[in-house]
Amino acid sequence: MRQNIQVPFGYEPPVADRRGTLIFYDSFEHMEETDLELAAAEAAARKFVKLVLYPLHEETVRRMTKQPVSAFYRREDRLHEWKREHGSSSITVEGWEGKRKKYTPMDTALRHLTEKYPAPHFIYLTPEVANQFASFFSFEEWITKVRLLLTAEPADLHPRLQKFAHRWELAGTVQEK
Repeated sequence: MRQNIQVPFGYEPPVADRRGTLIFYDSFEHMEETDLELAAAEAAARKFVKLVLYPLHEETVRRMTKQPVSAFYRREDRLHEWKREHGSSSITVEGWEGKRKKYTPMDTALRHLTEKYPAPHFIYLTPEVANQFASFFSFEEWITKVRLLLTAEPADLHPRLQKFAHRWELAGTVQEK
C-alpha cells in the first residue's frame, strides 16, 4: 500500500554521507583481532555503508596458496564472534562461499559481491593476496570496476599492480576533503 507524504516546497532530501562497500577478501586463517579492528576503522574512516568479511573456502585457499587451512566453519564462526563483540550493524560476514562448498574463482566471488552490495566497491587485501589477484587473467577487467586497499606495501610488487598504481592505495591514508 502506497502512502503519500507531504513535504514543504523546495524540499531536498539529505545527501547520504555514507556510501559504498569495503570487501575484506581473505582466508582469515592467521588474521588477528587487531587486523579486523583496523579494517573496521578503515571502513568507518572512509564512511562505507558496509564492511563485508569474505572468508575463503578451504578449496579456494588450497588452489591459491597451496597451504593447509582450518575448516571454513571454524574461521567463519570466529568472524561471527568478533562481529558480535564489535557490535556494529554495518559489518557483514558473507558465507556464500561456504554454501557453495567448493573452489570459487576470485572473479566469480567479486561478481557475486558487486551485484549484492552497493557501489563503489573497494577490496581490502593483504599484499600477498593482492599480488595473486594481479596475476589472474581477469585482473585488468576488474581493476577498472573496483579499487584496492592494501594492508601494507608489497615487498615484491606485481607488474600489473605497478601498471595500475592509480587504482590502489594503502589503508590508513584517508585524504580529508
